[in-house]
Amino acid sequence: MNVRGDYLAFGKPNFSDEEIAAVTAVIRTGWVGMGPQTIAFEAELASALGAPHVVTLNSCTSALFLALLDHGVGPGDEVICPSLTWCASANAAVHLQANPVFCDVDGDSMCLTPASVAAKLTPKTKAVMVVHYGGLAADVAAIRAVLPEHVAIIEDAAHAFGAKFADGRPVGSSGNLTCFSFYANKNLSTAEGGAVALFDADRAERMRALRQHGLSSDAWKRYVHPQTALLPRFAEVGYKMNYTDLQAALGRVQLKRQPEFVERRLAIANYYRSALGKSSMPVELQTNVTDERHSRHLFVVKLPIDRMRSSRDAMVLALRERNIGASIHYAPLHKLSIYPNAGAVLPETERLCERILTLPISASMSLGDAEYVATHVNQLLQLAAR
Repeated sequence: MNVRGDYLAFGKPNFSDEEIAAVTAVIRTGWVGMGPQTIAFEAELASALGAPHVVTLNSCTSALFLALLDHGVGPGDEVICPSLTWCASANAAVHLQANPVFCDVDGDSMCLTPASVAAKLTPKTKAVMVVHYGGLAADVAAIRAVLPEHVAIIEDAAHAFGAKFADGRPVGSSGNLTCFSFYANKNLSTAEGGAVALFDADRAERMRALRQHGLSSDAWKRYVHPQTALLPRFAEVGYKMNYTDLQAALGRVQLKRQPEFVERRLAIANYYRSALGKSSMPVELQTNVTDERHSRHLFVVKLPIDRMRSSRDAMVLALRERNIGASIHYAPLHKLSIYPNAGAVLPETERLCERILTLPISASMSLGDAEYVATHVNQLLQLAAR
């Protein structure tokens, strides 16, 4: 067995000398907190996402929390959420003392559907968390059509920066509060961080206050306009969720480099689709993974478990022995006892969660890396055949 010497992470950020220079320049100014770089980054994000306003935050989790808070979600309310997602999607509701109600997903898209959402609606439903799983833009308009007018949609686009809806508009342009992640492994990375794209100016101003303890003016405004520092005003009790200019400097370069990153991720996805399809035990792919509806943050495959002598977990461990950072996205949330609505029966999610496996994909990978991964996946599938 020919094993590579270095570990291939499932998602590695791509930083160049340009990002290093941008961060260094900010450090030299002496202003590293939230300031002019953050303001510029928010404006550039708004243009890219097709939304009038973007508010940057310290994480996508904070973005989800503030989005639900802004829609009045509170104790006893219900928030419908797919079980196939990272815990942050549900935790944002729990932290507001609301109850996440887990719904099933479609087996091909791995996203929630109008029918799966409608099946979980009750008089207590206050919001639906639409997760664009893996980076595939879910059909938000179709989900909106089955909801009562008072039920809000929050888009969890942590995976979906750069994805487009079926009509070609970017995720972020729907008019819903749409939440993004800039975590280390994301398509646009600032190491940590997140943002909300939104259309309402008053809501945007409220979120800017809430991210800074409810202050009506942040540190940069107080620096530029000293009179605002004399008697700082608190609009309401807020949180410590602000962004920094160090992160924004990274983000502005990463945003400019997105065409390069998209091209690389697409090339890897196309290679995987071709190479894995040639196996005598081919895997199934998430729908639309090689078109513009998908950002390809994750490359998730479904293993032919019914034809294998070993489990999905055994396959993950075998790939890791070969220095391939295979992973699992995710353990189904409705099976976790920490949530009040644990124990629901979600057959499609349960079937998927026995079969899905995430293969490495990033703008830092080469086609040689992808060839190494596909070769070992095909070999292991052959060995596992019944």
